[in-house]
Amino acid sequence: MCHLPIVASATLLIATALAPAASAQESIPTPNPTANVTTVTPANIPYSAFASQEARTFFPKMLATGSKAPPITAPIEQNRAFYDKINSDRAERMRKLYPVRIHTERIAGVGTDVVEPEQGIAASNRTRVLINLHGGGFLWGAHSGALVEAIPVASLGRIKVISVDYRQGPEHVFPAASEDVEAVYRELLKQYKPANIGIYGCSAGGVLTGEVVARLISRKLPVPGAIGMFCGAVVNMDGDSAYVGPLLNGAPVPTAPLKLESLPYFKGASPTDPLVMPGVSPALLAKFPPTLLISGTRDFAMSSVIRSQTLLNQAGVETDLHLWDGMWHSFFSDPELPESRDAYAVMVKFFDRHLGH
Repeated sequence: MCHLPIVASATLLIATALAPAASAQESIPTPNPTANVTTVTPANIPYSAFASQEARTFFPKMLATGSKAPPITAPIEQNRAFYDKINSDRAERMRKLYPVRIHTERIAGVGTDVVEPEQGIAASNRTRVLINLHGGGFLWGAHSGALVEAIPVASLGRIKVISVDYRQGPEHVFPAASEDVEAVYRELLKQYKPANIGIYGCSAGGVLTGEVVARLISRKLPVPGAIGMFCGAVVNMDGDSAYVGPLLNGAPVPTAPLKLESLPYFKGASPTDPLVMPGVSPALLAKFPPTLLISGTRDFAMSSVIRSQTLLNQAGVETDLHLWDGMWHSFFSDPELPESRDAYAVMVKFFDRHLGH
């Protein structure tokens, strides 16, 4: 099933080496940010007429913020501090709009941020739980970035959301993050039925969501009741949006898409490994639970998200794809946009419909 809402969002923060704008929530870096671009001058393409007024106002501000991002070659501490500052501000803005209670907790030895609605968990959700896997290029995004993804869903859905502080690069490499999430999932299985557990994440977190499901299947564990991959995919970065996305966001057209194996976290990993790239195995995909996919037309990952839906559908998996015109990578990280509110509502309804069934 493919839903294409005729609304546009605008909270673009694409902090990738493919664009000068830095999505403070999720920047997917490349080791050499100048080696993969051409001299093509970005076209002066008007912003989407379908976007909300809030999105149109925000778009240039987002680009300006992204231009201040440290180079990917900067020390990792510098990049983490930059994105943490932006995400901490977002989280505070979200808490004013979506009241929640937050505490840290170690689950199976793994650090987590537990977010619960201030008004209390709904009766229908007392036996349900969501696991959030934050974005950040497998380099940053822990805590503040995780809260950005968890707060609105926990508050609006009146459900507990557990964000996992999984190990990241460059200190750690694949499959460290998958191992951490598996450990948390196994512990939650002692309290919740698998059909009542949902997993979701944005960008790197969306990629990790697919990898975790693949790992659970390989370990012969029951899969969760439903998952969400937002601006993340079960295939590598490619397709039209890998080239057009940067152009729509004021960057040169890259000569080639950024591949996941370029990220420090995937050093030594093979893109043909189905635990890295589940999309290479139709048999594995056939065992996936219902999957929600979200992207925008200015997201460099949009084509990969669409391709993921195609492959999942071909494997017989129930999918729900939502695309917003004019929206960029991790657009819903800023809560004031009408498009962000629409995205939160989609997430909440999807998990409410599928968990426990």
